[in-house]
Amino acid sequence: MATSGWTAAPARATSLRRRGAVLERAILDAALEQLSTVGWNALTMEGVAAGAQTGKAAVYRRWSSKEDLVADALQAGLPSLEELPDLGDVRADLLALCTRARDAMFSRPGSALRAVIHECDMAQAERFHGVIVEGVVEPTLRLIRDAVDRGIERGQARPDASNSYVFDAIPAMMMYRSKVCGSEWSDQEIEEMLDQLMLPLLRPSGA
Repeated sequence: MATSGWTAAPARATSLRRRGAVLERAILDAALEQLSTVGWNALTMEGVAAGAQTGKAAVYRRWSSKEDLVADALQAGLPSLEELPDLGDVRADLLALCTRARDAMFSRPGSALRAVIHECDMAQAERFHGVIVEGVVEPTLRLIRDAVDRGIERGQARPDASNSYVFDAIPAMMMYRSKVCGSEWSDQEIEEMLDQLMLPLLRPSGA
């Protein structure tokens, strides 16, 4: 029987042959996804590899432990806390800052960070201390201090309000309500916290 002389070409495999920075980004994204969905305790290097659609060896070549992988994933994924615009009013400045912090807290990187904070033991948490302090705590406190200092300059806040106890009040309240009470901080709750806690704390004497 004669043949047509035409032979079907084999189907080309559609494999993900990523390398370098592209593959590393996929692995870091998969680590954040695992943290935000299954949490720290259930996260595995194998699960991250599957999420990134790569082999386990590709993950271990870059990170020898899940602590190292997660530290890099958090550092790469946490949103940058840039300067806030001066809105001309201490309440408006703090409202903008708290809203941004709330949105960051409940983003995928924020959920991943909360999984680390809530589930890690003391020894494990030490590995992430620098990432958390330098990437979250210090930038947040700096922006709160800037907002309070501007309020002092405008006469909207008492001169001695620029101190660490005042600066700690907002992060402490937001973390406590989020961790202990499960609050997701609606816009109304943020405004109530400012009006009932922060503004009376900042208010100049006799105002």
